Amino acid sequence: MNNLVNYCKNSFYILFFISITLFIMGMKFLLNNLIYFIEWEVVSFHSMSIVMTFLFDWMSLMFMSFVLLISSLVIFYSNQYMVEDKSINRFILLVLMFVLSMMLLIISPNLISILLGWDGLGLVSYCLVIYFQNVKSYNAGMLTALSNRIGDVALLLAIAWMLNYGSWNYIFYLEFMKSDMEMMIIGGLVMLAAMTKSAQIPFSSWLPAAMAAPTPVSALVHSSTLVTAGVYLLIRFQIILLDSIFGQFLLLISGLTMFMAGLGANFEFDLKKIIALSTLSQLGLMMMILSMGFYKLAFFHLLTHALFKALLFMCAGVIIHNVKNSQDIRFMGSLSMSMPLTSACFNIANLALCGMPFLAGFYSKDLILEMVMMSYVNFFIFFLYFFSTGLTVCYSFRLVYYSMTGEFNLTSLNMLNDKSWNMTFSIFFLMIMAVIGGSMLNWLMFFNLEMICLPLELKNLTLFVCLLGGILGYLVSKVSLFFFNKSLNYYSLSYFFGMMWFMPFVSTLGILKMPLNLGLLSYKIFDQGWSEFFGSQMLYNQLKNESLYIQEFQNNNLKIYLLSFLLWVIMLIILMLFLN
Repeated sequence: MNNLVNYCKNSFYILFFISITLFIMGMKFLLNNLIYFIEWEVVSFHSMSIVMTFLFDWMSLMFMSFVLLISSLVIFYSNQYMVEDKSINRFILLVLMFVLSMMLLIISPNLISILLGWDGLGLVSYCLVIYFQNVKSYNAGMLTALSNRIGDVALLLAIAWMLNYGSWNYIFYLEFMKSDMEMMIIGGLVMLAAMTKSAQIPFSSWLPAAMAAPTPVSALVHSSTLVTAGVYLLIRFQIILLDSIFGQFLLLISGLTMFMAGLGANFEFDLKKIIALSTLSQLGLMMMILSMGFYKLAFFHLLTHALFKALLFMCAGVIIHNVKNSQDIRFMGSLSMSMPLTSACFNIANLALCGMPFLAGFYSKDLILEMVMMSYVNFFIFFLYFFSTGLTVCYSFRLVYYSMTGEFNLTSLNMLNDKSWNMTFSIFFLMIMAVIGGSMLNWLMFFNLEMICLPLELKNLTLFVCLLGGILGYLVSKVSLFFFNKSLNYYSLSYFFGMMWFMPFVSTLGILKMPLNLGLLSYKIFDQGWSEFFGSQMLYNQLKNESLYIQEFQNNNLKIYLLSFLLWVIMLIILMLFLN
């Protein structure tokens, strides 16, 4: 046990100090506008050489810094959260492999090395989702792996198309080949891969299903690693999206994803699934602003979102840990009285998600919405942006109402507390980052901000939408829509929205039902039909009858011998009489 504690602490310290170092380097690269390419010759054999290329710029360094910071705190947190798990060493190693795959993806300007990191993320995420080894975990893991395989195939096809240029270093060709037909095909394939990894419609169903993984893994996956890999890859390929059909298509799909996730979270009662759907909503927001050409804003929101989303999942983990592993928010209540520190951090993360002024989420979300108001977008996209923002505040206030107010609904005797030091330290550190991270990144990344000039009505629109969403969330929870609750229409609506517009059925039964029916039909025709009757069954019956006959002969050996002797004597006597 002591070895395990030391192992976790050592991993935490190493990752934490590397994170701080990378952040300082990222600041230097950003201020001095530096980009470093490092080439490592892996193999050199006669005229052939295999070279690994790494790209270090302010974006990759800062993203790596945030990934390592969150992963170090997750490992420190897991030391307490997974304390009863007998194979926690394997868990920590899987998390480290996960982080290593993400590092490789971040610093790769080459499609081959990106595929290595991309596939590493997919395989290790499968191992982490099925970690608890029950039927639900296996199903969720298979759905996650197979959904991501579509993106892997798209990336492999993009690698094949890159052969037209003689090298897989896409970063050298993007600028001057952006209008080329081959590069458009590569961009479309990369966009498909990013849509699967970042769970955009119609590949959204795997993201809530991946909640079967342990909560520390969810904190890592949903903040800075797996789901953000697609957004990061598209940030690198953002030139392809500008003024093209791909950008317009992605704008529509990501807007619908954001709207669908926000609507679904308002009908959900599973704590982790609500936070997962909020991740899906924020991914849609990142993709939307990225498809409009504001790649720096998308990256800014990616970093700020990582801080408060990891904090949300860690607080949710502590709450689940204390309420006997129940995830239903209807069983919770009055947590602020029993767990004040965790509740305070949980509420700060929720407010940051809503865009509360001067918290991390405010700087990125407010800037995104103001840039949308200054851009040329149609009314439908404008509606998706602002209505989805209102829905975010709505489900956040609903979550706070159910978990923090009223009475505790699980048991009359409870042992709720904030005494776990490791978990409290990780949560408190992330809470500080969720408060100051947004302003710090804002000052660093946008030191020459353009003037945002809007009329008073539009300037206050974001605030008005958030207030309206918060009031609606409170009313939906408080009044509980009594006159709706008794109607069948409300239940069918809540089932439709809660099931993400029936997308899980489309991605599982919708694809599998026909092949399974064909398999059943072929089984009936071939394995249980005439081929069976005239083939193996007929052969089996024939051999069985012959073996029974031989067995009968062997069992009556003496009787048959004496009987045959008697018959022979009788025949001999008959023959002699006949001859005389």
